[in-house]
Amino acid sequence: MAQAINRYRTDLRDFRFLFFEQFDLPAVLGKEPFAEWGQDECDMVLDEVYRFVCDTIGPLNASGDAQGCRIEDGRVLTPEGFKGAWDQLWEAGWRTIAAPSRWGGQDAPTMIGSFVEEMLCGANTSFTMYTGLTLSAAELLLEFGTEDQKKKFVPKMLSGEWTGTMCLTEPHAGSDVGSASSSATRNDDGTYNVQGTKIFISGGDNDLGENVIHLVLARIEGAEAGTKGLSLFIVPRVRVNDDGSLGELNDVTVPSIEHKMGINGSATCVMNFGDEGGCVGEVVGGIEHQGIRQMFHMMNAARIGVGIQGLAVASASYLSALEYARERKQGASVKKLKDANAPRVPILEHPNIRRDLLAMKATVEGVRALVMKLSNHADRLRTTQGKDDESEAYHKGQIDLLTPLVKAYGTDAAFNVSSRAIQVHGGHGYLKDYPVEQYCRDSKIFQIYEGTNFIQSMDLVSRKLGQAGGANTQAFLMDIQNFINANKNSPELAEGLQHLQAAHEAVAASVTQLIGWFKGGKVEHIPLAAEDFLTIMSELAVGWLLLEQAAIALRKLPETSKTHPDYAFYTGKKFAAQHFANDVLTTLPSRVQRLSTIDTLPVEMPDEAFATV
Repeated sequence: MAQAINRYRTDLRDFRFLFFEQFDLPAVLGKEPFAEWGQDECDMVLDEVYRFVCDTIGPLNASGDAQGCRIEDGRVLTPEGFKGAWDQLWEAGWRTIAAPSRWGGQDAPTMIGSFVEEMLCGANTSFTMYTGLTLSAAELLLEFGTEDQKKKFVPKMLSGEWTGTMCLTEPHAGSDVGSASSSATRNDDGTYNVQGTKIFISGGDNDLGENVIHLVLARIEGAEAGTKGLSLFIVPRVRVNDDGSLGELNDVTVPSIEHKMGINGSATCVMNFGDEGGCVGEVVGGIEHQGIRQMFHMMNAARIGVGIQGLAVASASYLSALEYARERKQGASVKKLKDANAPRVPILEHPNIRRDLLAMKATVEGVRALVMKLSNHADRLRTTQGKDDESEAYHKGQIDLLTPLVKAYGTDAAFNVSSRAIQVHGGHGYLKDYPVEQYCRDSKIFQIYEGTNFIQSMDLVSRKLGQAGGANTQAFLMDIQNFINANKNSPELAEGLQHLQAAHEAVAASVTQLIGWFKGGKVEHIPLAAEDFLTIMSELAVGWLLLEQAAIALRKLPETSKTHPDYAFYTGKKFAAQHFANDVLTTLPSRVQRLSTIDTLPVEMPDEAFATV
């Protein structure tokens, strides 16, 4: 078994920059619903959560990967140490820090919750999946459940006594949720008998809590076909009595767990409901045929969470590669290649390694800014709801628009950065002696679950771009233009802003192109272009946020001593933004042009021409 050593690292200074310099978190602190929060409390959380993950769950990452999960006597057993860490996490209250205080949370801002999520995921993705699904299931019940359902299930889920899942996927259906065949029949007492099989259920069973609360999509007998006929059911593994105590088993079984490429400490289960005809559930909120609407609330939160998973693993991969590059000596300096007696230097001195590390740094810090921008919109939405309709619509619209970007681009970044980190390590990166090979294996699933990244791109181009009559997209583009206009007189930002302006105009033109395809009936073009467009739009957003960081850094550098750590930090912000602008933003206009002349050969080619076997 792998040795229990924490290898997780992060840069807390970057979070303080995002909180207190770029996104002005203090503007919402001390106001409802964050009345009990100030900058000191936020600072404390940054330090204490980081200490917790390094001491408690980080050491279980490699060992959990090596040991994996197993089934004994019909129950899933998680890796050694997970149960103890689970109890410590819920006792400390970190997992529910942003949950409502009425239900045991601490009413923290969403930005703080996103920070905690990144720390937990970066230190141990597999372990954190159990906690994230439990929290998301509880939040769904808080949003849609009856008062009795909230009181019956939520407190024990938010204390870690019970765990939670979401059960959508079926063997024959995959992402085609509307073709689900799981069924439900009404009972005289208002409950339902649920029957069916679900696959790929993360945390479907475990030994962490006393009970597992499954949220199961099924079709009530007689309901219409497709997604509109689906209802969402609360199906506990062990039935829950009216007084909250546990009753008898509920005919929920786990015939097998998946053997996966990564996230081996997370039990991915096949779940059978009602094999013996005795699986009883209750419909969420007491309302039938609202399953997809209810489940999408959980799925949208989960998609943001997966984007944060991607960010967390990308960051851990980058910092691992940076640490290795500082320590590993190999080859002479490029300036002394012909000197056979030249000393070996740390590979950080080699130009290609420096290029790779700077690209990773820019990507990680840009994605983190994107996550925190979305989180900041959520916090400002919570302070304006019911008070300012225009502001409320703006913040909600930006959350909707940015969600597919965070999920897809954040998870693409995880796999790309972790792969690049292996390359920096050279042959050692391919070994289990270093953490980057696990990061790469773990990260691949992020691009697939909670809706593949292709699904995210189709959500963006077919739904999100046109929401509110296109007002959300126009507001996003206007925010970028306003930044460009506000900084146009900065000589040090001039080149980067020029690249950003050209990229902005290209993306705006691409939006018009996509709308034209829809109106012109060229719908087969959309799936061919959607993924590339999402990447381009994400890079526009990341380039903007990085240049915004550079603008802040340029204002702070003259007043910062060159011997202070902040001087190096701000200098890094300037270089990261400039590199991303030069290396990525400059390519956007030509890539948009390529989209406009989309290659339709993939849909024109006959099926039999792909291969003759």
